[in-house]
Amino acid sequence: MELSADISAIVTGGASGLGAATAMALAEKGVKVAIFDLQKEKGEEMAAKIGGIFCEVNVTSDESVDAGFAKARAAHGQERILVNCAGTGNAIKTASRSKEDGSIKHFPLDAFDKIIQINLVGTFRCIAKSAAGMMTLEPLSCGDRGAMVNTASVAAEDGQIGQAAYSASKGGVVGMTLPIARDLMREGIRINTILPGIFDTPLLAGAPQPVRDALAAMVPHPPRLGVPNEYAKLALCMIETGYFNGEDVRLDGAIRMAPR
Repeated sequence: MELSADISAIVTGGASGLGAATAMALAEKGVKVAIFDLQKEKGEEMAAKIGGIFCEVNVTSDESVDAGFAKARAAHGQERILVNCAGTGNAIKTASRSKEDGSIKHFPLDAFDKIIQINLVGTFRCIAKSAAGMMTLEPLSCGDRGAMVNTASVAAEDGQIGQAAYSASKGGVVGMTLPIARDLMREGIRINTILPGIFDTPLLAGAPQPVRDALAAMVPHPPRLGVPNEYAKLALCMIETGYFNGEDVRLDGAIRMAPR
């Protein structure tokens, strides 16, 4: 798919981090970008910066997502690109014993479900609704009606202590990529997933420097945190390269996460 001003895109989680970097990279190619996010102030600031629009969207809500798509499409037309970066995480052991009194507790199931709803179901919700819209378009000369990129995590393959919910949600994103590619293959809609390693995003911005240095030292090469623009470059490669479909690609400096 050739990126140009004739193409519109939606980036979930586009107000900051990996999503913001991708929104900027798409805009630099002339693409009309709509940002879906709950961070209204940051989202509006980013949209103004790239000449796009902001849609306050909660990916766990059908009504909110529908409203976001309606607003984006009214402004930019039917999107041909969807990049899913909205997500969150937590760190809770499956079951644990208190160091103080030896009492035992298990992972609260509502906390587990929250991560699944945002990271996995929210991602699929946006995919399904976007795919239905893309199917109304005529194929481009390359044969594509649209292209999608999802964000999983290396935790999908080597989750650490306390990451049962997060790893399950991201493993689900990886697991559904190929079936979705097969579901949409006759419609000319491609889908791929990136599994980022340890990236320098707002999640780590407040971490003490020794913690950041220790995380960087875990990466074989280059021994540093990932830069959001590196994610954006891979996302654009997946979108622009027509033979890129149904793939899950780690972007992690060859790291394999230890238990903790």
